[in-house]
Amino acid sequence: MALASHFLAAPAETSFFPRVSAPSQPPSCSGADSPSSARDSSARSSPMNRRISLRRSAGPRRLEHTVKAAPQQSEVNTAAEAFNNFKHLLLPITDRNPYLSEGTRQAVATTAALAKKYGADITVVVIDEKQKETLPEHETQLSSIRWHLSEGGVQEYKLLERLGEGNKPTAIIGEVADDLKLDLVILSMEAIHSKHVDANLLAEFIPCPVILLPL
Repeated sequence: MALASHFLAAPAETSFFPRVSAPSQPPSCSGADSPSSARDSSARSSPMNRRISLRRSAGPRRLEHTVKAAPQQSEVNTAAEAFNNFKHLLLPITDRNPYLSEGTRQAVATTAALAKKYGADITVVVIDEKQKETLPEHETQLSSIRWHLSEGGVQEYKLLERLGEGNKPTAIIGEVADDLKLDLVILSMEAIHSKHVDANLLAEFIPCPVILLPL
């Protein structure tokens, strides 16, 4: 409606509409001038009709095409297999809470559930910038990890401690995942929000899929 109003508001003498000169002699019917034919000729050449005709002819044409994308079957199969063949999972622990934070407990429970579902092995890597000697509750934290995994039905797992190395946790996670050829990394978004793990560097360093668990 806005388009029609615009055209109806434009004067007949503007450049939007071509000038059409009316014939000097209106067509006659049976050799005589017919008032009705004169009115018809006048109506056909009226500015209103010229504007409506121009509006109809100048309307945009819509071209619709149906495109079917053929998926690359090999790529689809590879992606599907990557999410169904988890054999080795990595559980990074980056917080210092000796009894584990809420986000870490969630990550532990998710890792245990995935390990049971796929029959996968678990590697836990505890990361801290401080030396072990300066972490008085470090052993308590390890006991908490063991207890929460056992609650999820996991009794055996591999434990790595990367303490006081001076490297960023993101780089350490990527290094461990690469060295051990891991299939999946499970992290809580809490590690991102607390700035322990850099989300931008995560995609660069991690060579395998990563699950980020929302709080």
